[in-house]
Amino acid sequence: MRLDLYGKVLALVAGLLLTAAFAPPVLSGFDWKLPAGVAPPPVPADNPMSDAKVALGRKLFYDADLSIDGTMSCATCHEQRRGFTDGNATHPGVHGDPGRRNIQTLANVGWFRALTWGDGSVTRLEDQALIPITGTKPVEMGLSGQEAVLTSRLAGQACYRRMFADAFPEENGALTMTTIAKALAAFERTLVSFDSPHDRRKRGEAVAVSPEALRGERLFKPRCASCHAGPLFTDADKPRFHRIDAPFSGDQGLADVTGKAADKGRFRTPSLRNVALSDPYLHDGSARTLEQAIRRHRVAMRLGDDEIADLVAFLHTLTDERFVTDPRFALPKPGCGA
Repeated sequence: MRLDLYGKVLALVAGLLLTAAFAPPVLSGFDWKLPAGVAPPPVPADNPMSDAKVALGRKLFYDADLSIDGTMSCATCHEQRRGFTDGNATHPGVHGDPGRRNIQTLANVGWFRALTWGDGSVTRLEDQALIPITGTKPVEMGLSGQEAVLTSRLAGQACYRRMFADAFPEENGALTMTTIAKALAAFERTLVSFDSPHDRRKRGEAVAVSPEALRGERLFKPRCASCHAGPLFTDADKPRFHRIDAPFSGDQGLADVTGKAADKGRFRTPSLRNVALSDPYLHDGSARTLEQAIRRHRVAMRLGDDEIADLVAFLHTLTDERFVTDPRFALPKPGCGA
């Protein structure tokens, strides 16, 4: 078989496997604008996708009115240029409360079935969206007990009244914490990243990749891919929680929820999509570089400096420049609608 034909066959098989792995329920006619071979993420029946809902969610995502003092939006901690992560080890809340854990990426979050570092019970984006807005451990956006302040703020703006009416006609445009969360979740499901050099090469496109990155990919598969698995580069779609190093103190991870000694130090696997842009790393942001993060894993203890460098080179091929510059995900223009 000629090499070019062999490559096309491999790309076709990979596409079919990706589609099967991500096969969702039957959806409406919403246009996801996905790469070939990638099926949309699952969507709950009580929150179907629509352009109007996504537009509303995008506007809310960038609106600092979602914090008690108008200083913090979702985008404060999830910056597009950083793959929807944050450059701090942890991010303080509006009242100066220290953040508890490092900000994880929102890339491909629609497929995840564990949406926090250490709690497998938060499985729906509609539920997770309200945690930073109204949560108290830690206080982030500071609206616990002040939900009426937020809904009143938004209802006082004609732009939002119109957008909620367009997004939720079946609910008569209800502007509630529930519909706010639904709109945010709809927008977050569109944050899809499958166009890195690694993806394009797997699709059979001609992409220049360094010898170091190719060696790093060969190292990655047997050592890292059991947890940073499949096209998502995480097993958060399973979901699973892992302890990568020891000893550990302070944050007990999954054990804080389960109370089990065996769960101490176990955390959800972060996706490696756009990881070169999302430093610092690990649940507490204690690894400043990719090299430091890799060396914190027990499986990397026997790797030499050159092998670590090769792994870092491979991880750089997971940067999706289109994703971090796509205007569909960026700060919307002032005003209402398109």
